[in-house]
Amino acid sequence: MPDYQTFDHDVLVIGAGGAGLRAAVAASAAGVKVGLVCKSLLGKAHTVMAEGGIAASLANVDSRDNWQVHFADTMRGGQYINNWRMAELHAKEAPERVRELEAWGALFDRTPDGRILQRNFGGHKYPRLAHVGDRTGLEMIRTLQDHSIHQSIDVHMECTVLRLFTDGGRIAGALGYDRERGRFRLYRSRAVILATGGVGRAYAITSNSWEYTGDGHALAYHAGAALQDMEFVQFHPTGMIWPPSVRGILVTEGVRGEGGVLLNNQGRRFMFDDIPENYRAQTADSEDEGWRYTQGDKNARRPPELLTRDHVARCIRREVAEGRGSPHGGVFLDISWIRQRLPNAREHIIRKLPSMYHQFKQLADIDITTTPMEVGPTTHYIMGGIRVDGDSQMSTVPGLFAAGECAAGLHGANRLGGNSLSDLLVFGKRAGEYAARFPRESGAASIDPAQVEDAVRQALAPFERTGNGGGPYQVQHDLQQTMQELVGIVRTAGEMERALDRLAQLKERAVGVGVPGNREYNPGWHTALDLGNLLTVSEAITRAALERRESRGGHFREDCPEKDPAGARFNIVVRKGADGRMQLTREPIAEMPAELRQVIEEQK
Repeated sequence: MPDYQTFDHDVLVIGAGGAGLRAAVAASAAGVKVGLVCKSLLGKAHTVMAEGGIAASLANVDSRDNWQVHFADTMRGGQYINNWRMAELHAKEAPERVRELEAWGALFDRTPDGRILQRNFGGHKYPRLAHVGDRTGLEMIRTLQDHSIHQSIDVHMECTVLRLFTDGGRIAGALGYDRERGRFRLYRSRAVILATGGVGRAYAITSNSWEYTGDGHALAYHAGAALQDMEFVQFHPTGMIWPPSVRGILVTEGVRGEGGVLLNNQGRRFMFDDIPENYRAQTADSEDEGWRYTQGDKNARRPPELLTRDHVARCIRREVAEGRGSPHGGVFLDISWIRQRLPNAREHIIRKLPSMYHQFKQLADIDITTTPMEVGPTTHYIMGGIRVDGDSQMSTVPGLFAAGECAAGLHGANRLGGNSLSDLLVFGKRAGEYAARFPRESGAASIDPAQVEDAVRQALAPFERTGNGGGPYQVQHDLQQTMQELVGIVRTAGEMERALDRLAQLKERAVGVGVPGNREYNPGWHTALDLGNLLTVSEAITRAALERRESRGGHFREDCPEKDPAGARFNIVVRKGADGRMQLTREPIAEMPAELRQVIEEQK
């Protein structure tokens, strides 16, 4: 019989970023016993790295903004395969969630008359991002953490969840282990909320935290839940390029929102060369108009640097591929040029972008107030995830909920900047509220001890192996290179077929991975356990990308470069078959109500 400690909760939240904390607060407020499991220390979740702001139609800077415009922007950015109900709820509820955060102590930047200041961001028609300099995610986590510690929430820090358990098809609990000592922990809970973030560590170049190994996606998939839209991976156009030690670290879109421009090695603003037809009417046709937009001119249109992330990333890749890139394989992002326009440009840049100033100064020895930055695309976000109900956030497994990046639907084929933080607040709250109801409305659930024993045995297996598959770090490295090279920004069927062959080989190697030592303080063991999750999400991404034979949003097929109108009518859904193999189906998107279709037409 394996040795483990047992904990009982009504609701178990896995992940303590913005979505997990907001869900835990909401569930606790409903009067149920809540447990919160986080992979790192409380307050260190990847949400702290979100910089630009929270998208919400507060209309503090431009009175023309409202939920209808935000809804239309989100649907257009997502290429209309979004869950329209989630997009509607998000646009309507985001302003109240921001005001709530402010009431709990968040210190936003202010307009001259004292309201929450909002900045421009790519894909948003009006300045919409409520921000705290370029450290918004950190302020969000601090505020939610300070608020949550008064809510009688049991926090289990530095724990990783290995498996979810079900009873008669509904959720019953989870098994995890503490990362310091390697001791197993059984969590009995009749409702579980997954808020584990993304999958960026499946790629070699990423802005994501070490925690982002696809845990929630894989846990849900193996528990019988459906995943959807896994082909849609967002490559943020501006990650750091040089030196190699910082390659992929995010450079906030706020730099472009404050007037930063993208230049090739000829000093030309190449983004004016390629403006998509559906954004042409909203995009500036001169550099002067673009500058006036960033300075708040309501009669100006946004500069092409603020087009959607998928498009900007592909334009950067084109410049590099055609020999017009920067010395280290990117392009130049220049905010220093505004010295030509503003007499106090240096002070303005440091005040608006304090983290970017210090990041480049300390990590690359570059002063962004005088020198352009070298930037290039970095794996940043996955629009795909656990298929959920738009209102409740419950997955296809009763009692299993998901919120934030590990849930699919809101963003469709491409996420707009800033929509991630409001996503965390809106759907974190909803997941917490609905999960709190579930135990009251459902019967008792029990966990089969044999399942626990099997999960423990599999977790300890690396210590008993000879290591014929190689070390876990080498397998992880080869997996990341495979995804980066063959399932990256631009894809072809041939490359993705090769990727599937390599993933099958890597799966065989992972089964043979051995680790020395014991369970205490053993990062090699942690990496070995992560491999299963990374392989699951990598296979799901690749198979879904092969199935979608068109280019849409974050998914670009060089062999199918056009957008197929029929592609806007279905989501690709991934499930685990009875034989253990991955199965794909095309699920039709529900018909949008006439009143929402009218909103989109009015905003075109």
